[in-house]
Amino acid sequence: MNKTSAGTFYGVGVGPGDPELLTLKALRIIQQCDLVTYLRSEHGHSMARDIASAAVSAATHADQKEYAIILPMCETREAVNTVYDEAARVIADHLDQAQDVVFLCQGDPFFFGSFAYLYDRLNDRYSIEIVPGVTSINASSALSGKPLSLLAENLAVISGRRSDEDILHTLSHFDNVAIMKPGRRRSELLQLIDQAGRTQDACYLEYVGQKNQKIIYDISVLDALPGPYFSLFLINRSRDYTPSSKKP
Repeated sequence: MNKTSAGTFYGVGVGPGDPELLTLKALRIIQQCDLVTYLRSEHGHSMARDIASAAVSAATHADQKEYAIILPMCETREAVNTVYDEAARVIADHLDQAQDVVFLCQGDPFFFGSFAYLYDRLNDRYSIEIVPGVTSINASSALSGKPLSLLAENLAVISGRRSDEDILHTLSHFDNVAIMKPGRRRSELLQLIDQAGRTQDACYLEYVGQKNQKIIYDISVLDALPGPYFSLFLINRSRDYTPSSKKP
């Protein structure tokens, strides 16, 4: 397949939740594509589709169609891979007809984004363009008023699924840390943050940029219970902003 003879596959980041964080480029591409695809739960909900609903409704393509990729909530990758295989076949069929396809990805396509699994299946045959989106980390920093990094500070992003040893090492060696998707491990992560002496540095956020968003600045009040998938811990070193010329 000659890449130039087919349509283009776009991976578009739609941001974490606030529709106004959609970029102008993302808006244009969503409106112009022949097919709009996105992940949808077995219960019929698609967060990415909800975020981009106004853009889809304002499509400039009269015959624009939609294709929901229903992703099962299961632990085994085999079932999930089967879904992505089928989705790649459907998308490829449209691309072969010289139609442009856009995949709506919550946050950024290549930052914990499901788009990467479709990219791996299609990149060797088709032209693919990635449109970055605002990540949950950037939005969390803005909403909580906690800069991600200043001057010589370092920053680490780590999955909440990593081992206790990895998380403790990260908390000990980085000024600022984002722990992504704590979810079921929220209770364990609270203990690890406390063990690392970083409880006072941490805040916790859920559903950033959405109507039900929550920001907890004192994580010691959090229940030792599992949290939602769309959540994160943001840990920042205490900073002294006083200019050196004014210090006693």
